[in-house]
Amino acid sequence: MYSTKVIPIRSRLLETYSITDLPGVEIPVYASYVSAGFPSPADDYLEDRIDLSKYLIQNPTSTFMMRVKGNSMMDAQINDGDMLVIDKALKPADGYPVVCFLDGEFTVKTFKLTDGKAYLVPANPAYKAIEITDEMDMRVWGVVVWILHKPTKQ
Repeated sequence: MYSTKVIPIRSRLLETYSITDLPGVEIPVYASYVSAGFPSPADDYLEDRIDLSKYLIQNPTSTFMMRVKGNSMMDAQINDGDMLVIDKALKPADGYPVVCFLDGEFTVKTFKLTDGKAYLVPANPAYKAIEITDEMDMRVWGVVVWILHKPTKQ
């Protein structure tokens, strides 16, 4: 199980999870792929075991997780309740989802550069893009490298 830490942020509580608290968590990996098209015969060959922390983390000292609250990124498959794996060592690049601390609140949006201006763009038409200006208190906390969510009923 992963550990939780509660950190006060402007009278709100932020629940954080450290992937590095998962040392040695290994899950079996099958050598064959699962078809998302036409079914193929299953290969009952177990390839190896995978350590999730090694698979999900490139930079252990700068990687953390946050839980998503809200639906502003639903069209990018980032849903309410999902866990984001975020790497603070990576620089934000055009088109990548980032977690930012914007005017006292955390938000996840797609980082966009257009005509020399930076924007935080939602993936839901109900929300508007945010142009980053010098007057704002905005810091990019990190780049989203993995999205963990449970499948939904169809």
